[in-house]
Amino acid sequence: MTAVLLVAHGSSDPRAAASTRALARAVAAQRPGLDVRTSFLDHAGPRPDGVLIDMQRLGHRSAVVVPLLLTSAFHGRVDLPGVIDRAYANGLAMRVRVTDVLGPVGGAVPPLLVAALRRRLPSLGADGADGVVMVAAGTRDDLARHTVDLTAAELGRAIGLPCRAAFASGSPVTGAVAVSALRAQGCTRIAISSYFLATGKLHESAIASAVSAGALEPAAPPLGRALDLARLVVARIGRVSPETVHLAA
Repeated sequence: MTAVLLVAHGSSDPRAAASTRALARAVAAQRPGLDVRTSFLDHAGPRPDGVLIDMQRLGHRSAVVVPLLLTSAFHGRVDLPGVIDRAYANGLAMRVRVTDVLGPVGGAVPPLLVAALRRRLPSLGADGADGVVMVAAGTRDDLARHTVDLTAAELGRAIGLPCRAAFASGSPVTGAVAVSALRAQGCTRIAISSYFLATGKLHESAIASAVSAGALEPAAPPLGRALDLARLVVARIGRVSPETVHLAA
């Protein structure tokens, strides 16, 4: 049986952990035979290094780690490799492969990610929205923020409407700023897309900012256990590269 470890950022909001576990069940349903576990880099437990060691004790000889992250920023580039190194320092000996994050890689936005965002949106067209603000958590990493902008642009192309990214932190482009920019383009009914995996304080504050500038309610729910997202996780597992192997020192 293949061992798969989903690694989320983690949140003090228990709804986030519940959403991650629901996604793990959706992934397992896509690929019977996968032993899919969840872990968190912060706040909620368990931690990835502890779960990897538990997998080894159960007899697994290798594992695939999937970062449940929408950008390749600090958590993916620094935190996660550090946790895996800690696992090896504490006795892990099995091979660990790490997939790409779920967001854009090399400038390419995964079509399944766009499909998941699109299906979550409320009604569009003549009787619905004529523009979309895609709210995201935010980061101080310029390249990571750029990938969010790329995703918003791809979502806009998919639905045939103007779409702008907005951030809860790390950027002056708040939900209210993005809504105002869309209004300047002539949009009058602006829907809210959620570029989040789970709800929490940042998600709610980003939505509140957009609504304060006149965006429509209700906002689209986070991606959560969306079927397209589960399929994207499975695709990431299938395409993991040998160059991403971590081995015991």
